[in-house]
Amino acid sequence: MILLQPPVVRELEVFTAMPAEFRRTGVRSHWADVNQGGRLADSFLEGPVFDAAGNLYVTDIPFGRIFRIDPAGQWTLVAQWGGEPNGMKFLSATELLVTDYKNGLVAVDIRSGAVRPFLERRNSERFKGVNDLVFDSRGNLFFTDQGQTGLHDPTGRVYRLAPDGRLDLLLSNVPSPNGIVLANDERFLFVAATRGNCVWRMPLLPDGSVSKAGQFFTSYGPSGPDGLAMDEAGNLLVANPGLGYVWVLNRFAEPEVVLRGPRGASVTNLAFGGADRRTLYCTDSTHGTILVARMEVAGQALRTVPQ
Repeated sequence: MILLQPPVVRELEVFTAMPAEFRRTGVRSHWADVNQGGRLADSFLEGPVFDAAGNLYVTDIPFGRIFRIDPAGQWTLVAQWGGEPNGMKFLSATELLVTDYKNGLVAVDIRSGAVRPFLERRNSERFKGVNDLVFDSRGNLFFTDQGQTGLHDPTGRVYRLAPDGRLDLLLSNVPSPNGIVLANDERFLFVAATRGNCVWRMPLLPDGSVSKAGQFFTSYGPSGPDGLAMDEAGNLLVANPGLGYVWVLNRFAEPEVVLRGPRGASVTNLAFGGADRRTLYCTDSTHGTILVARMEVAGQALRTVPQ
């Protein structure tokens, strides 16, 4: 019998914390009442993404905000509206595409803060609650529709929106689909199933169909995998808020490295940044901070949306 080597354990360090002026201390939110057991969360950070200048953008779900954090760790409020924004990707140099739990997909102008609808409904039906998104090199958008699904109601969805507007339902049976990322060759789609405490792996066939979706990785703890990222070597990085970890998995789903957040951290999502894309930035939603670690392998290059 071959015994696996235990993963290398490293500590995530604090890069920057949300300034006190932006924390909604003591303010109740409907989102926190439902999703945080009534905890008075002064913020809940998610959706990290970088622009070409090296600025980091993050969402604050319960208070409908987007912040920009410059390379020195200074925070600026970019936009605020009556939504619950989560995942983000750039549509262009000046506009973010955002999964808004209340409003579907919306586009946000980072210069003015203006918000416009992008995709509110499917066949006149509201989404359950969209969560995260990723583009492929042809401009297809894959996104998760999580809502309040879980093992009690495994009806979470994964969609693909083509550049011509065609919307395909790829999966409709996921217990809490959350983070989503493509393999480097775009032949496989990985989806975090948070309440199933696992990550699914889904082949994408040449004709656009899907087949033989399977469970790639199994975690444990009170809250399962959330945000996902991929590095250039094909390693899958998995943010696990319940454990305060980032798992770094090889192509066999074996944990090779565990990045551990501070005690009590809820590591919800992650993105590679820096000039060489070898610095990993993670949202710690419990403490309202951004955590970092230097990695040996650069992150997957961001795909640009064909204009």
